[in-house]
Amino acid sequence: MKNKNIAAILSFFLGLFGVHRFYLGQVGLGFLYLILFWTGISTILSLVDAVVFLTMDEDVFDLKYNKRFLDRGFRRDYKRYDTDFDREENRFDRRRNRRREREPRREQPEPRPNRTRRQSSAARPQAPRPVRKKTNPYKMSGIQKYKDYDFDDAILDFKKALQIDDKDKAVHFNIACAYSLTEQKEEAFQHLDAAVANGFVDFERIKNHDALAYLRIQDEYETFVQNGFRLLAIKDQVQQTQAVPKTDLLEQLKQLGELRERGLLTQDEFTIQKKKLLG
Repeated sequence: MKNKNIAAILSFFLGLFGVHRFYLGQVGLGFLYLILFWTGISTILSLVDAVVFLTMDEDVFDLKYNKRFLDRGFRRDYKRYDTDFDREENRFDRRRNRRREREPRREQPEPRPNRTRRQSSAARPQAPRPVRKKTNPYKMSGIQKYKDYDFDDAILDFKKALQIDDKDKAVHFNIACAYSLTEQKEEAFQHLDAAVANGFVDFERIKNHDALAYLRIQDEYETFVQNGFRLLAIKDQVQQTQAVPKTDLLEQLKQLGELRERGLLTQDEFTIQKKKLLG
C-alpha cells in the first residue's frame, strides 16, 4: 500500500523528475513530469503535489491511490478485515465450540400447561353483532339542501325520507323547521307533534331554535306548549266527527277526508275512523 507521507517526500525532493508519480503507479504522469523537467513546470507541480499530499486526509488518499488494496480486503495494518481478522480469537472460538460439542446436552423441562389461561377467541361465545341501520339517502340530501337554504327541495326530500321511515323523529323535526322557515305553520306544527310522538324530548331546542321563530309568534304556540308540545286539537276534531249522527254519513266522510288532506289525520287514522263510520 502507498503511504502519503512517502509520496509527499518524493514529490518535494524528486518530484521534478516525476518519481512520486511512478511511486503512486501513475506511469503516464511520471513520463509527463520528465518531459516538462526542461521547462521548470514539473518543479512547480511537484511542490504543489507535496503540499496536497501533506494536507490530504488519509482515508481520501487511500480511496484515491490504494483503492485496489481496499477492494482486496486489506487495511493499513496489512490484515484481512473481510474474513478472520483475529486468528488467535478464532482458534479460541474453535476450541470452545469443540468443548461444547463434547458436553452432553441438558434437556429442558417441558413447560407446564397454564390452567388459568383464558379461552381462545374461537371457543369463547361471541355476542351477536348489532344490525346497523341503513342510511336514509333522502334524509342526508334533505339536510344538505336545508344547509344550502333550499328549503322547498329540502321539504321534498324529507317527505321521501318519511316514506321510508315515518318514525324518524329527526326527519320530522327537520321538516318542521323547513316548513317554519317557509311560513307554513300548520305543516310545521304537525311534524313537531309527530317528532314528539316518536320520542323527541329536546323541548328547549323547540323553544330556542332560530328556524322555529315563526311558529313561536303564532297564537297556537302557547296552546301547543301547554299541551306538552302536542296537537290535542286533532283528537278533539276526531271526537266531534264521531259525535255527528250517522244519518249524515256522507258529511262525516267528507270531514274525515278534509282532515286527512290537511295532514291532521294519518292514513291509518283515516282508515280506522272510516271503518267505524261504515261499521
